[in-house]
Amino acid sequence: MRYIHSEETLPIPENVSVHIRSRIVTIEGPRGKLTKDLSHINVTFGRPKKNLISIVLHHGGRKAVATLRTVRTIVNNMIIGVTKGFLYKMRYVYAHFPINVNVEKRENGQYEVEIRNFLGEKVVRRVLAQPGVEVAISTAVKDELLLSGNSLEAVSQSAADIQQICRVRKKDIRKFLDGLYVSERTNIVAD
Repeated sequence: MRYIHSEETLPIPENVSVHIRSRIVTIEGPRGKLTKDLSHINVTFGRPKKNLISIVLHHGGRKAVATLRTVRTIVNNMIIGVTKGFLYKMRYVYAHFPINVNVEKRENGQYEVEIRNFLGEKVVRRVLAQPGVEVAISTAVKDELLLSGNSLEAVSQSAADIQQICRVRKKDIRKFLDGLYVSERTNIVAD
């Protein structure tokens, strides 16, 4: 079945400016600027009102119409990123061997996370965080790592990379629960 006209709308906060040209969305807010290329998705952007974005799709099937909500969510997450930011908290979980984590900032501004003594192994695991993501070791809570940034995709991918490098292989994962896991997802700026 084809849907002749499908539309999603998204309100824009007052302190955010949105610029869309050739399906390349640029959003500027108090925390910075984010850009996302959505030219591979066949939708039409419009501005029916000054503080409203409309995303329209004509003659789309069921799966094409589902992309409307995806595009709306991507743009909404960018707006949240430039206004509130994203903060992921990760906890170290270990049964016997304490995990040692060091965070270094490279010359290019990216953070590198170094994980030592995972399951008592001598190998040093290194993860490079995505650009625009700040990594810090929590001073308030023991065994906690804080990842923050404006882009939800970058922050969540960095957290996933850290979690994935600490996967336990060739052992029963019900018994060996060691690793670094996301304990909380929140915003940097509280509501």
